[in-house]
Amino acid sequence: MSLVSWALSAIAVAGLAAGPAKQPADAAEGTTPMERIPVILDTDIGGDIDDTWALGFLLRCPELDLRLVSVDTGNTTYRARIVAKFLERAGRSDIPVAVGLRLSDEEQGQAAWVRDYDLSRYPGTVHEDGVGALVDTIMGSEKPVTLICIGPMPNIREALKREPRIAERTRFVGMHGSLRYGVLGAEGAVPECNVVSDVAAAQAVFTAPWIDMTITPLDTCGRVQLRGEGHLRIRDSQETIPRLIMENYRIWAGVHQWTNPDIESSVLFDTVAVHLAFSMDRLVMRETGIRVTDDGFTVEDPSARQLHCAVEWGDLAGYEAYLVDRLTTT
Repeated sequence: MSLVSWALSAIAVAGLAAGPAKQPADAAEGTTPMERIPVILDTDIGGDIDDTWALGFLLRCPELDLRLVSVDTGNTTYRARIVAKFLERAGRSDIPVAVGLRLSDEEQGQAAWVRDYDLSRYPGTVHEDGVGALVDTIMGSEKPVTLICIGPMPNIREALKREPRIAERTRFVGMHGSLRYGVLGAEGAVPECNVVSDVAAAQAVFTAPWIDMTITPLDTCGRVQLRGEGHLRIRDSQETIPRLIMENYRIWAGVHQWTNPDIESSVLFDTVAVHLAFSMDRLVMRETGIRVTDDGFTVEDPSARQLHCAVEWGDLAGYEAYLVDRLTTT
């Protein structure tokens, strides 16, 4: 069963309730516009470049109907400018941008890309109360919304405070945690950045009564990195979205100097959460309880809220090839 079909089943069973998704196949084929899954992306874009890759990937997923992009944590005005410029350049200014809680004035590695871009230029809608827009989008949807969170979650914690009922209308998918491995398969659990950056928010989210909850921890998402022919296809593509990704990636890499954009991608953690919004194909999933500790670790606990966790890859090479195809094929 694809997660597209799963989402439709969720609507049919008690309007909003659904059983857990098991091991659905990739939903790329056979999808019709009526089956598209309404999603909100909550992102800390502008920090690590993987959020930009994830946004581009999401725009190339016909299974998903992106209703809102909310920006979370730190300087949310800076982050919103990146989203707005990316969407405008991609021809998707129909998608509203929501400015989340502003917690700092710091601009990070993609600041040069939006140095001359003001939010007032965005042809679409900009919500200054991003948390309110997130709540309104969920509560106003006739279908359950899938909330894809790929950063720390102060917006989501605040949204749950303002309107606890959003959890009963939402399926949560996140890039969070570390169970047994860190980045690129390093042995041992670590306090993962999206969790440890705001532990209280993560604890609130991991205990909320979502319809369904799915995460990709570093154990799986931390292994995704494009090299060789796959990365060269992205680098040399003349398609709009890969070009926008590479523009940002080169600027970001020039600041951080962690990777070489000419030969490889950075680690593309957040793309896996986008994939899980509609398919668990190529991943090994386990239903388990996850508890967030006060020092930011994510530990398995049978008494904790049960969720679907991507614990390992069934076909990592296949996922990376599929990601490249999605980004470069019209």
